[in-house]
Amino acid sequence: QLQLVESGGGLVQPGGSLRLSCAASGFTLDGRAIGWFRQVPGKEREAVACVSRGRLYSDYARSVRGRFTMSRDNAQNTVYLQMTSLKTEDTALYYCAADQNLITSSLRVASEYDYWGQGTQVTVSS
Repeated sequence: QLQLVESGGGLVQPGGSLRLSCAASGFTLDGRAIGWFRQVPGKEREAVACVSRGRLYSDYARSVRGRFTMSRDNAQNTVYLQMTSLKTEDTALYYCAADQNLITSSLRVASEYDYWGQGTQVTVSS
């Protein structure tokens, strides 16, 4: 069964940090485009961080640039999203996604990804 499983979400105070994990099973993340997205009720899913298939290109939403860092561990078949200096506006359900054939110009387009996790909730509140 092909699936992505996110973990690491939770409640954190403003200024705090969290590391989200996205573990793949049934397929390898290496060689695939990977994206982290987030969504709040009533709004569209927003691309947070993306990396192209060959890892030659990465992109971060302007709102998280300098605070969030995406990385991967091929041996663990897992990607991570390290989030620091969290703000209340970072509160959302966070998803990871993967796709084998995605072109660079479509990395931010949620509908272009084939595989999705179930999401992990991040709440930033004092």
